[in-house]
Amino acid sequence: MATTRRQIEAPAFRMLATPLVAFLLLFLGFPAVVNLIYSVSDVTFETLRQPTLSGFGNFVAVATDGAFWRATWFSLRFGLLTAVLECALGLFLAIFLSPLIEKRSWLLAILMMPLMVAPALVGLMYRLVLHEFVGPVPYYLWAYLGASISFLGVDSAFWTLVAIETLQWTPFALLLFYMAYQAIPVEVTEAATLDGASPFQRLRDIELPLMMPTIAVALLIRFIDGFRVFDNVYVLTGSGPGGATASLSIYIYEAFFKQGAIGKAVAASVILFAASFVVLYGLNAYAARRKGKGR
Repeated sequence: MATTRRQIEAPAFRMLATPLVAFLLLFLGFPAVVNLIYSVSDVTFETLRQPTLSGFGNFVAVATDGAFWRATWFSLRFGLLTAVLECALGLFLAIFLSPLIEKRSWLLAILMMPLMVAPALVGLMYRLVLHEFVGPVPYYLWAYLGASISFLGVDSAFWTLVAIETLQWTPFALLLFYMAYQAIPVEVTEAATLDGASPFQRLRDIELPLMMPTIAVALLIRFIDGFRVFDNVYVLTGSGPGGATASLSIYIYEAFFKQGAIGKAVAASVILFAASFVVLYGLNAYAARRKGKGR
Protein backbone atom coordinates (compact mmCIF):
# COMPACT_ATOMS: atom_id res chain seq x y z
CA MET A 1 0.00 0.00 0.00
CA ALA A 2 2.81 2.39 0.96
CA THR A 3 4.69 1.59 -2.26
CA THR A 4 1.59 2.21 -4.36
CA ARG A 5 1.00 5.51 -2.61
CA ARG A 6 4.59 6.61 -3.29
CA GLN A 7 4.24 5.62 -6.94
CA ILE A 8 1.10 7.78 -7.21
CA GLU A 9 2.60 10.75 -5.39
CA ALA A 10 5.97 10.77 -7.24
CA PRO A 11 4.69 12.13 -10.59
CA ALA A 12 2.61 14.77 -8.83
CA PHE A 13 5.61 15.79 -6.74
CA ARG A 14 7.82 16.08 -9.83
CA MET A 15 5.20 18.15 -11.61
CA LEU A 16 4.85 20.56 -8.69
CA ALA A 17 8.58 20.75 -7.96
CA THR A 18 9.74 21.32 -11.56
CA PRO A 19 8.81 25.05 -11.72
CA LEU A 20 10.53 25.69 -8.39
CA VAL A 21 13.70 23.85 -9.44
CA ALA A 22 13.73 25.69 -12.78
CA PHE A 23 13.36 29.02 -10.99
CA LEU A 24 16.21 28.24 -8.59
CA LEU A 25 18.49 27.09 -11.41
CA LEU A 26 17.73 30.16 -13.51
CA PHE A 27 17.94 32.89 -10.88
CA LEU A 28 20.28 31.33 -8.32
CA GLY A 29 22.21 28.58 -10.06
CA PHE A 30 24.03 30.72 -12.64
CA PRO A 31 25.08 33.50 -10.20
CA ALA A 32 26.20 30.84 -7.71
CA VAL A 33 28.43 29.17 -10.32
CA VAL A 34 29.89 32.53 -11.35
CA ASN A 35 30.59 33.42 -7.72
CA LEU A 36 32.32 30.09 -7.13
CA ILE A 37 34.55 30.71 -10.16
CA TYR A 38 35.38 34.26 -9.05
CA SER A 39 36.14 33.09 -5.50
CA VAL A 40 39.01 30.91 -6.79
CA SER A 41 40.22 33.39 -9.41
CA ASP A 42 42.38 36.46 -9.73
CA VAL A 43 39.80 38.91 -11.06
CA THR A 44 39.41 42.67 -11.39
CA PHE A 45 36.78 44.89 -12.98
CA GLU A 46 38.82 44.78 -16.20
CA THR A 47 38.95 40.97 -16.27
CA LEU A 48 35.42 40.08 -15.15
CA ARG A 49 34.79 38.17 -18.37
CA GLN A 50 38.15 36.39 -18.32
CA PRO A 51 39.08 35.56 -14.73
CA THR A 52 42.34 33.73 -14.07
CA LEU A 53 42.06 30.71 -11.80
CA SER A 54 44.37 31.14 -8.82
CA GLY A 55 43.32 28.44 -6.33
CA PHE A 56 42.13 29.13 -2.81
CA GLY A 57 44.23 32.22 -2.20
CA ASN A 58 41.14 34.41 -1.81
CA PHE A 59 39.79 32.16 0.92
CA VAL A 60 43.14 32.22 2.69
CA ALA A 61 43.20 36.03 2.45
CA VAL A 62 39.74 36.22 4.02
CA ALA A 63 40.49 33.68 6.75
CA THR A 64 43.69 35.53 7.76
CA ASP A 65 42.08 38.98 7.66
CA GLY A 66 41.36 40.30 11.15
CA ALA A 67 38.75 42.68 9.74
CA PHE A 68 36.73 39.70 8.52
CA TRP A 69 36.58 38.14 11.97
CA ARG A 70 35.77 41.50 13.60
CA ALA A 71 32.91 41.93 11.12
CA THR A 72 31.72 38.38 11.83
CA TRP A 73 31.76 39.01 15.58
CA PHE A 74 29.89 42.31 15.10
CA SER A 75 27.22 40.65 12.94
CA LEU A 76 26.76 37.76 15.39
CA ARG A 77 26.43 40.06 18.40
CA PHE A 78 24.21 42.49 16.58
CA GLY A 79 21.94 39.79 15.13
CA LEU A 80 21.52 37.88 18.40
CA LEU A 81 21.03 40.93 20.60
CA THR A 82 18.56 42.71 18.34
CA ALA A 83 16.58 39.50 17.74
CA VAL A 84 16.21 38.83 21.47
CA LEU A 85 15.34 42.44 22.32
CA GLU A 86 12.83 42.81 19.48
CA CYS A 87 11.09 39.54 20.29
CA ALA A 88 11.02 40.20 24.04
CA LEU A 89 9.56 43.69 23.59
CA GLY A 90 7.21 42.54 20.84
CA LEU A 91 5.89 39.67 22.99
CA PHE A 92 5.35 41.97 25.98
CA LEU A 93 3.55 44.59 23.91
CA ALA A 94 1.43 42.01 22.06
CA ILE A 95 0.10 40.59 25.32
CA PHE A 96 -0.09 43.86 27.24
CA LEU A 97 -1.79 45.82 24.45
CA SER A 98 -4.02 43.01 23.22
CA PRO A 99 -7.20 44.20 25.05
CA LEU A 100 -6.64 47.76 23.79
CA ILE A 101 -5.97 46.70 20.19
CA GLU A 102 -9.08 44.51 20.20
CA LYS A 103 -11.20 47.59 20.98
CA ARG A 104 -9.20 50.05 18.85
CA SER A 105 -7.87 48.03 15.91
CA TRP A 106 -6.62 51.18 14.16
CA LEU A 107 -3.88 51.42 16.80
CA LEU A 108 -2.17 48.45 15.14
CA ALA A 109 -1.77 50.45 11.93
CA ILE A 110 -0.05 53.25 13.87
CA LEU A 111 2.25 50.78 15.64
CA MET A 112 3.27 49.34 12.26
CA MET A 113 4.37 52.71 10.86
CA PRO A 114 8.13 52.23 11.61
CA LEU A 115 8.09 49.23 9.27
CA MET A 116 7.01 51.48 6.41
CA VAL A 117 10.18 53.57 6.58
CA ALA A 118 13.22 52.41 4.61
CA PRO A 119 16.12 51.42 6.92
CA ALA A 120 18.49 53.75 5.05
CA LEU A 121 16.11 56.65 5.70
CA VAL A 122 15.92 55.72 9.39
CA GLY A 123 19.72 55.69 9.51
CA LEU A 124 19.92 59.10 7.86
CA MET A 125 17.30 60.52 10.23
CA TYR A 126 19.10 59.32 13.35
CA ARG A 127 22.47 60.40 11.95
CA LEU A 128 21.14 63.97 11.80
CA VAL A 129 19.41 63.79 15.18
CA LEU A 130 22.35 62.22 17.04
CA HIS A 131 25.25 63.98 15.30
CA GLU A 132 27.81 65.02 17.88
CA PHE A 133 28.21 68.60 16.64
CA VAL A 134 24.91 69.56 14.97
CA GLY A 135 22.42 67.02 16.33
CA PRO A 136 19.61 68.37 18.56
CA VAL A 137 19.72 65.49 21.06
CA PRO A 138 23.41 65.95 22.07
CA TYR A 139 22.88 69.73 22.11
CA TYR A 140 19.92 69.67 24.51
CA LEU A 141 21.54 67.03 26.73
CA TRP A 142 24.54 69.35 27.07
CA ALA A 143 22.47 72.52 27.44
CA TYR A 144 20.07 71.25 30.12
CA LEU A 145 21.87 68.37 31.82
CA GLY A 146 25.52 69.13 31.15
CA ALA A 147 25.91 65.63 29.70
CA SER A 148 28.29 65.19 26.78
CA ILE A 149 27.37 61.93 25.04
CA SER A 150 28.83 60.81 21.74
CA PHE A 151 26.09 58.47 20.50
CA LEU A 152 28.01 57.57 17.35
CA GLY A 153 31.45 57.40 18.96
CA VAL A 154 33.57 54.28 19.17
CA ASP A 155 32.39 53.40 22.70
CA SER A 156 28.64 53.78 22.19
CA ALA A 157 28.01 53.35 18.45
CA PHE A 158 27.22 49.63 18.78
CA TRP A 159 24.56 50.19 21.42
CA THR A 160 23.10 53.12 19.49
CA LEU A 161 22.77 50.90 16.43
CA VAL A 162 21.16 48.14 18.51
CA ALA A 163 18.64 50.60 19.97
CA ILE A 164 17.72 52.02 16.55
CA GLU A 165 17.35 48.57 14.99
CA THR A 166 15.22 47.42 17.91
CA LEU A 167 12.96 50.47 17.74
CA GLN A 168 12.31 50.01 14.04
CA TRP A 169 11.70 46.26 13.95
CA THR A 170 9.95 45.55 17.26
CA PRO A 171 6.59 46.27 15.53
CA PHE A 172 7.28 43.30 13.23
CA ALA A 173 7.57 40.98 16.23
CA LEU A 174 4.55 42.67 17.82
CA LEU A 175 2.44 41.91 14.75
CA LEU A 176 3.48 38.24 14.63
CA PHE A 177 2.94 37.68 18.34
CA TYR A 178 -0.36 39.55 18.43
CA MET A 179 -1.73 37.35 15.64
CA ALA A 180 -0.46 34.21 17.40
CA TYR A 181 -1.94 35.39 20.70
CA GLN A 182 -5.31 36.05 19.08
CA ALA A 183 -5.24 32.59 17.47
CA ILE A 184 -5.22 30.83 20.87
CA PRO A 185 -8.65 29.19 21.26
CA VAL A 186 -10.83 31.06 23.75
CA GLU A 187 -12.16 27.75 25.08
CA VAL A 188 -8.69 26.77 26.29
CA THR A 189 -8.13 29.94 28.31
CA GLU A 190 -11.69 29.87 29.66
CA ALA A 191 -11.27 26.26 30.81
CA ALA A 192 -8.03 27.18 32.55
CA THR A 193 -9.74 30.11 34.26
CA LEU A 194 -12.57 27.87 35.47
CA ASP A 195 -9.95 25.49 36.88
CA GLY A 196 -8.60 28.37 38.99
CA ALA A 197 -5.50 29.27 36.96
CA SER A 198 -4.24 32.82 37.49
CA PRO A 199 -3.43 35.08 34.51
CA PHE A 200 0.29 34.43 35.04
CA GLN A 201 -0.27 30.66 35.16
CA ARG A 202 -2.34 30.81 31.95
CA LEU A 203 0.46 32.77 30.30
CA ARG A 204 3.22 30.47 31.50
CA ASP A 205 1.55 27.08 31.07
CA ILE A 206 -0.84 27.59 28.16
CA GLU A 207 -0.39 30.73 26.09
CA LEU A 208 3.41 30.85 25.80
CA PRO A 209 3.76 27.13 24.89
CA LEU A 210 1.11 27.57 22.18
CA MET A 211 2.96 30.64 20.86
CA MET A 212 6.39 29.00 20.99
CA PRO A 213 6.56 28.04 17.26
CA THR A 214 5.81 31.66 16.30
CA ILE A 215 8.41 32.91 18.79
CA ALA A 216 11.04 30.56 17.34
CA VAL A 217 10.27 31.67 13.77
CA ALA A 218 10.35 35.35 14.75
CA LEU A 219 13.71 34.92 16.49
CA LEU A 220 15.17 33.19 13.44
CA ILE A 221 13.84 35.80 10.99
CA ARG A 222 15.04 38.73 13.06
CA PHE A 223 18.46 37.12 13.65
CA ILE A 224 18.93 36.58 9.91
CA ASP A 225 17.90 40.16 9.19
CA GLY A 226 20.15 41.54 11.93
CA PHE A 227 23.10 39.37 10.92
CA ARG A 228 23.04 40.64 7.32
CA VAL A 229 22.37 44.28 8.28
CA PHE A 230 23.83 46.85 5.93
CA ASP A 231 21.85 49.94 4.97
CA ASN A 232 21.03 51.71 8.24
CA VAL A 233 24.40 50.86 9.79
CA TYR A 234 26.28 52.06 6.70
CA VAL A 235 24.34 55.33 6.61
CA LEU A 236 24.77 55.95 10.34
CA THR A 237 28.40 55.06 10.96
CA GLY A 238 29.79 53.31 7.88
CA SER A 239 32.36 50.78 9.03
CA GLY A 240 32.98 52.96 12.08
CA PRO A 241 36.29 53.97 13.64
CA GLY A 242 38.75 51.16 13.11
CA GLY A 243 35.99 49.00 11.59
CA ALA A 244 34.14 48.93 14.94
CA THR A 245 30.70 48.84 13.28
CA ALA A 246 31.51 46.93 10.11
CA SER A 247 29.08 44.07 9.58
CA LEU A 248 29.84 41.23 7.21
CA SER A 249 27.72 42.89 4.53
CA ILE A 250 29.71 46.12 4.90
CA TYR A 251 32.99 44.17 4.87
CA ILE A 252 32.03 42.49 1.57
CA TYR A 253 30.81 45.79 0.10
CA GLU A 254 34.01 47.65 0.96
CA ALA A 255 36.25 44.81 -0.27
CA PHE A 256 34.37 44.76 -3.57
CA PHE A 257 33.85 48.46 -4.34
CA LYS A 258 36.47 50.32 -2.32
CA GLN A 259 39.41 47.92 -2.44
CA GLY A 260 38.57 46.37 -5.81
CA ALA A 261 39.32 42.94 -4.29
CA ILE A 262 36.55 41.15 -6.14
CA GLY A 263 37.86 37.65 -5.53
CA LYS A 264 38.27 38.32 -1.82
CA ALA A 265 34.77 39.82 -1.51
CA VAL A 266 33.19 36.92 -3.36
CA ALA A 267 35.14 34.40 -1.27
CA ALA A 268 33.80 36.05 1.89
CA SER A 269 30.26 35.86 0.52
CA VAL A 270 30.74 32.17 -0.33
CA ILE A 271 31.94 31.47 3.21
CA LEU A 272 28.90 33.33 4.56
CA PHE A 273 26.58 31.38 2.25
CA ALA A 274 28.12 28.04 3.25
CA ALA A 275 27.87 28.85 6.97
CA SER A 276 24.24 29.97 6.56
CA PHE A 277 23.40 26.78 4.66
CA VAL A 278 24.93 24.59 7.36
CA VAL A 279 23.04 26.41 10.12
CA LEU A 280 19.70 26.31 8.29
CA TYR A 281 20.19 22.66 7.35
CA GLY A 282 20.95 21.83 10.99
CA LEU A 283 17.86 23.69 12.20
CA ASN A 284 15.70 21.94 9.64
CA ALA A 285 17.08 18.53 10.61
CA TYR A 286 16.52 19.32 14.29
CA ALA A 287 12.92 20.40 13.61
CA ALA A 288 12.27 17.25 11.59
CA ARG A 289 13.70 15.10 14.39
CA ARG A 290 11.52 16.85 16.96
CA LYS A 291 8.48 16.40 14.73
CA GLY A 292 9.28 12.69 14.34
CA LYS A 293 9.55 12.23 18.12
CA GLY A 294 6.27 14.06 18.61
CA ARG A 295 4.41 11.47 16.55
